[in-house]
This record gives sequence, structure tokens and C-alpha cells, in this order.
Amino acid sequence: MSLGHAAIAAALVLGLTGSSHAVSAQPTKFARIGVVSGDSPGDSPCVLRLRQGLSELGYVEGKTQVLEVRWAEGRTDVIPSLAADLVRMNVDVIVSAAGPAALAVKEATTSIPIVLASSFYPVELGLIASLARPGGNVTGVTHFTPELMAKRVQLLKDLLPKASRFAVLRLPGGMQDFIVRDMEAAARQLGVQLQVIEVRRVEDLPAAFDAAVSGHAPGGSTGWHYHDGQVIAVVKSGTLTRTLHDCSTEATSAGASFVEPAGPDRTHIGRNLGTEPVVLLVTYVLPAGRPLSRDVPQPSQCGQ
Repeated sequence: MSLGHAAIAAALVLGLTGSSHAVSAQPTKFARIGVVSGDSPGDSPCVLRLRQGLSELGYVEGKTQVLEVRWAEGRTDVIPSLAADLVRMNVDVIVSAAGPAALAVKEATTSIPIVLASSFYPVELGLIASLARPGGNVTGVTHFTPELMAKRVQLLKDLLPKASRFAVLRLPGGMQDFIVRDMEAAARQLGVQLQVIEVRRVEDLPAAFDAAVSGHAPGGSTGWHYHDGQVIAVVKSGTLTRTLHDCSTEATSAGASFVEPAGPDRTHIGRNLGTEPVVLLVTYVLPAGRPLSRDVPQPSQCGQ
């Protein structure tokens, strides 16, 4: 489901009307809506859109409902106490508008309805039983599920049907394990190589983009191929290990260069057997209109 403000507000109304704290379509008392936001006051698109969505559905803040917003201001450590505060107030419904807030709110109450304005892998994290039947007191929307990640890879393949390799930047955090797992599964089904590049700091981004464009992550490979013209390459970082047409191997480290001759009798594969991304500066000397490389089956004499 998408994160449209009307969709969030509609889910919120369902949460209200489906609870013991229910209000009618034209409530005669204030509905007290608790919100746990990871943002700061005045800088929360989610809270702004929640208010807009409720207004579009005919609700008037101050007449039909009041929002009790608790601001984490970027600090995940205070979220449990903010959630507990709203539970003590016995609000009618709680909106989780910060990723880590969902678990904290669920741990704080099993009776007050919880609406997820944003969530990531709610089934895997134990927030709900399933997307079709959430169960318990939790409902809302999510951005990351196995199905949605597979769809993202499928959309990339639809846009670039000739692509054989996609790169994904793996950011810090356990949630990334789910994302990479699901993207790798989708890539395998589509016959696409997924290059996973780990990024821990902002300073890692330039090298990561270089690796995505012209390099290979640890454990990655080019696949067996040949070129219609000569290729001249300089290794900027890492060590590229190539298995050549005669099954011999050559390892080229940062600062060194190599030349790959042209022709189908010069098949080869490049592998990154090291621990850092291999980044190459490559010059292709090809006849006009020819592809950069042509994939071929692995030669039987070269084994694995």
C-alpha cells in the first residue's frame, strides 16, 4: 500500500471505529489520537499529511478530534517512553509515525488500536500475523515486504530488459538483511546478477558508485564473456582475479593494468576474491555498434 495521507487517515478512522473507543462518522466527543513521531515539531511531513487526510474525510481538528503528538526528534531511545505516555493517557488510537515506534507501541499496549503510518517488514518483525490478516490491534501501511522488494526488481528489469547486473547499496542496520535477501531472490528468478555494495559512511558513497558502474563487490564476478575489440583496464582498488581462455589465472591489484585481446577465442571471467570492492577504469576499443561484452557459457575444461 502507498503512503498517501488519505490512506493513512482512512486506516486511522477504521482503527477508531473498530475499537472499544469507537466514534461514529459524526462523533459527539473528541477522539484523542496519539501520535509517536520520529521527527521534530514543524518538520514532520507525516503528521502534516495525517492532518490533511483527516480534513479531507470531513473531520475537523478541535471539534471532532485532537492530536496528542509526541516528538522523538530523531532519538530512538525515547520512543518507548513516548509510547507509554500515550498509553497512560488512554488515547483512542495511536499512530506510529516512526519506524522503530511500531514495536515500542505494540509492546506498550494490546488494547488500544495502532495504525502504522510507516512500517518495514511488519510480518518479519512480529508486528502482525500476515498482510492479509494482521490480527491483534495493529493495522496500517507498509513500504517494505518481500513482495514489494521483488516488484521493485521486476520494475527495474522491465525498464532495462537487456540489463544483466543491478547494484544495490546496503546501508547499516539489520533491516537491510531482509531487503538484500528479497532482492537477491527476485534477481535469481529473473536471471540477473545482484551486486551488493556495503556503505557504512557518507564518505563510502563515491567508491560505492564507482564499484556499481565499473566494479565488483567482494564475491562478485563478471561471468564468462569476451569482447569484440581490445579492452584496456586499470585497477583503481581491490584485486581482480581473471581466469583466461586456457584456464590460467592472473591477479591484478590496485595500481596495475591489463589488456584483454578481442575475439571469441579469448573468453575469460573476472572475480573479486578479496574483501574490498574492485573498481576499474576501462577503455573499450570496439567496432562501432558492438556491445561492450558478449556472454558465453563456462568452458568445460576450466571447471568452476
